[in-house]
Amino acid sequence: MKTILVTNDDGIHGQGLLPLITELHKIARVIAIVPDQERSGMSHSITLHRPLWVKKVTKDVYITTGTPVDCVRFGVLHLINRKIDMVVSGINTGPNMGEDVIYSGTVAGAREGTLLGIPSFAVSLSSDENQNFKSAAAFSRKFANFIFTEGLPKSVYININYPRINKGVAITSLGKRTYDEKIAEREDPRGGKYYWLSGNILKSMLVRGTDVYAVEKNKISVTPLHLETTDPIIFKEIKKWEKDLS
Repeated sequence: MKTILVTNDDGIHGQGLLPLITELHKIARVIAIVPDQERSGMSHSITLHRPLWVKKVTKDVYITTGTPVDCVRFGVLHLINRKIDMVVSGINTGPNMGEDVIYSGTVAGAREGTLLGIPSFAVSLSSDENQNFKSAAAFSRKFANFIFTEGLPKSVYININYPRINKGVAITSLGKRTYDEKIAEREDPRGGKYYWLSGNILKSMLVRGTDVYAVEKNKISVTPLHLETTDPIIFKEIKKWEKDLS
């Protein structure tokens, strides 16, 4: 039997966790290791300077005090004493499109699986109001089965965004989403200052072929991402700097 490691950044109470486990359990043994509370926006952070606590919740479900990346690393390198065939991260409440993939703990969970040599993908809903967890979970099962059969190129992981209405699948590139840049300043009862970083979406660029465009057209966006982030075109141009800088 195949084994799938599931994680997320919404934590043990994330609404997408149980539907995802339920669907994937139809095709594999599922072991879930998730944060004990929400860890959205943690990107690829790992816990280095404090202990990592792990607790078993039920059979094959564990929580940690760490990040999504901690969850994957702990599961692969220590907890699970068997071959892990796939890492699935999600289902995230809200989209992870465009620049979101840089900040997303959900996407980082899949990225870490890929760094450890395991086929991995992340799944998110297209908006906070989109509650199609069961449908997104069913597609995740279908996609996992497809990857079990077809495989993934080395160092490639997949980012999926599930729309409000499913009108098919589109293979996409990353789009562009613009957020506000406001920082709200507040004062606590003792006169000390504290701050809230704002993250409200202002607009999305509807460019054909991108994840943002696909989701706007009610398509399931499937975006291949690569661990290698060096720009090959710019690299050749900047390579000329070596002589000037030496």
